Order: sequence, then C-alpha cells, then structure tokens
Amino acid sequence: MNSAHSPYPSSDVPPLLPGTVRALLHRVAVGQAEGRAPSLVGAVGRDGRCLWSGARSCVADEVPDADTQYRVGSITKTFTAVLVMRLRDEGLLDLSDPLEKYLPGTGVGEVTVAQLLGHGAGLAAESPSPWWERTPGTVRPGLRDVLGDQPLAHPVGRRHHYSNPGYTLLGALVEAVRGESWEAVLRQEILEPLGMDRTSAQPRSPHAGGWAVHPWADVMMPEPVQDLGLMAPAGQLWSTASDLCRFGGFLADGDERVLNAESVREMRTPSVPPETGDWESGYGLGLQLVRRAGRTLIGHSGSLPGFVAGLWVSVEEGVTGVALANATSGPLTGTVAGDLVGIVADAEPRFPEPWRPMPEVDPSVLELAGPWYWGTHAFGLKVLADRGLELYPLKGVGRGARFRAGVSEVDWIGLDGYYAGETLTVVRRSDGTVDHLDLGSFVFTREPYDPAAEVPGGVDPEGWRGLPR
Repeated sequence: MNSAHSPYPSSDVPPLLPGTVRALLHRVAVGQAEGRAPSLVGAVGRDGRCLWSGARSCVADEVPDADTQYRVGSITKTFTAVLVMRLRDEGLLDLSDPLEKYLPGTGVGEVTVAQLLGHGAGLAAESPSPWWERTPGTVRPGLRDVLGDQPLAHPVGRRHHYSNPGYTLLGALVEAVRGESWEAVLRQEILEPLGMDRTSAQPRSPHAGGWAVHPWADVMMPEPVQDLGLMAPAGQLWSTASDLCRFGGFLADGDERVLNAESVREMRTPSVPPETGDWESGYGLGLQLVRRAGRTLIGHSGSLPGFVAGLWVSVEEGVTGVALANATSGPLTGTVAGDLVGIVADAEPRFPEPWRPMPEVDPSVLELAGPWYWGTHAFGLKVLADRGLELYPLKGVGRGARFRAGVSEVDWIGLDGYYAGETLTVVRRSDGTVDHLDLGSFVFTREPYDPAAEVPGGVDPEGWRGLPR
C-alpha cells in the first residue's frame, strides 16, 4: 500500500487515544442499538491500515470482529469500476467508447462506458421482475433478461439515475475484454495485489448471517442468500471491516499495482450533475461523493437483503470509516461510517509531512516561480515537489489550478479547477528570456500590463497615471 502520506513507518503508527477509542465504540454501540441490528462492526483505518475496530451484538458471546465477513452490496460497484479504469489505462478501451463496440446487441449500445460508470446512461434502476436481490441469478441468464424490453428510463447522458443493470453491463464488458470471468479478474487484479484475502464473491467462514428485523416488533427472521449471477458486478461481494480499511487507503492514494493515483483521483471527480436540489452529494466513476460537517468524503454505501454497509474515506485526512451490519434495514451504516471518520479526524488530526527541499529543480522551471499578473489580478506560481506547478490568486478569489508538464518543454497541462485540461504555455523572447505565460489565450506578465511583454491590444505608452487635481 502506498504510504506516501503517512508520517510514520508502518510499524510506528501510534495507537488512538483512549478518549477517541471510547467515542468510536460508543458510536458503534448507538448504531447497533438504535438500528436494531443483530450485530454491527465498525472500523477506522489510516493510510490503508486498520487502526481500530469494535463491534456490538445481540448475542453476548458471539461478537463479530474486523475479520468477520458481511455482504457489502453496492460497494461491489467500486471494485468493478476500478477494473474498467484499469482497461482504460492499458489502452484496451476509451471511456467515451460506446458499449456496442464491445458488447453488440444489447439494445443500449449507444451509451458510453463513462456514462455507465457514473450512472448517467439513462438506464432503469433495477432489472425487470422478479426482485433480483431475492432471486437466483439463473432466472436472468442473459443481458437481455437483465435489461428488459424498456431498458432506458431517461434520455442518455442527460441526468444521474442510479442503475444496477448498468454495472451488470460493465461486468460483462470486463469479461469480454479480458476473456475471463468478472470474479477471476477481480481476484487477480485487485484482491490479491492489495492483500484483501477476506473479500470474495461467496461467503467464507467466519461470516455473519443476514436477518430481517420486524419494523414494529423486536423479532427477526433469516434472509435468503442468493448468487446474483450476471448482476454480481453490481452487488455480490462479501468483505470485512479490515479489508475495506485497506481498500479505503487505496481509494485515497492509489497503488501502482492496481491503479495509479491520478486515475483514482479521476474516479473521485463528479461525472454528472446531482439530482435537483441535492448539492451535498454526487457521483464520480464508481464512487459516491458527499459533504458532511464541512468534510468531503468518498466511498460507497451498500445493501442487500440481510445486510447494510458503509465505506467512507476522507482523502485529506487519510482516514477510512467502515460500518457493517446484518439487518435488511434499520442500521444507518453509511452515517455511522462517516461519523467514525469525523471522530478520528477531529480528535486526532493528521500530522503534516515533514518539510523537505526538493532533491533537484530545473532552472528553467524555477525561473517561472513567483508573482504573475493577469491584467491587474495578482497570482502566485509555485513549483511543486512532484515537478508540477500551482497557480493561485494572491488576493481574494480567482481561478487557480495545478499543472503537470506537457509533451513539449514549454507546455503545462491543467489538472483541476477552471483550467483542468487547458494548456499553460511559456512564451520566450528570441534571447531566451520569458516574455509572458499564455493560459488558454489569457496573458500573464511579470508586471501588471508589462509594457515590455506582448500584451494583446497593447499597453498605453504613457503608462500608469494618477487623477489630476
């Protein structure tokens, strides 16, 4: 696991403070009691390592732990999305490709891979009857059985509409390109590299049993466990709190064995507009995005009959919260997981990395550092440790962005904000000195409207002046 953001070696991670531990266990206890769950496991990870776990159970001598499997439902979708992103990074597909290119004959071939990943394809939320979560996958042997006669509920690409069949299509896409089953590819390309040996498509002991708790009485009955067949890429997986802490660390930092940090960052970027009026949440490429208590969290919730699950990660703090329960409804595991992140992040904020100078710097890059002016707007340009640049306003609000080096020695490509994907070009004079920066045709000069630079429209030859008395 990439531990670049951890200030400690893996063997020297300090334990959580007693007050923090008590607060975490209290939150799990409240979640289990108020949610009326047969059992609930909570865990907190930092930088991919499980720091703490705790559980409550209605059976005193049968308390699960961080190694007990629960079904995690739609958290499975994030794993499927990672597999698709790996295919993209290997050049085997493009996210803008239509599905028809790889899976002809589905009837929805015009939707793109990206639209499926972000639930923007307009597909129906569920497969046709019977209820797919409580029936064996064998009743839906083909993609047409999953999609039905009217697979589209909305115009393609116009809105976010969560779709379970959409992730069935993505799982079938993985199988078509790789030539192996979704389950085998998942195991080889994610689970084994990340050491997630307690995550599987079928339950492995020790695992919790799924229960339905009566909404108006304190009684319960067991829920059936079904193999979802073609729907597996949308919700089949079983996992543990410990494994999901490890996966949360990957979602924060990436791992070159699975998916690099830049591609994981792309998954965390909103892909479609949120529902009307819902500006506190969004969806990236296989990841849910929420704002809670001023903190951005990424991850996913999950549910299948008998189980609910929540996985949330604060990338800024490097903290993962996991909550797993074995009840069809009641336990708010997504809320509990988010609260676990907040408890640790608020009580024990992350230590910053020790400052270290860069090992080397290109003089032609270093000369770009310092103040620049877009007209009269003052900006700073900073050289970053990863050989990038950061442009930011020196006063008030403005359009800032980070840049990475482009193909040419004079071009830089925007990574975020307004200038994401835009080109910053260093324009030099015939003697090699820097005349100005060109950012999407906007000119940045060393002085406000520098008369020695090529400013479109020219600069008044009389220069700056005051108001005559």
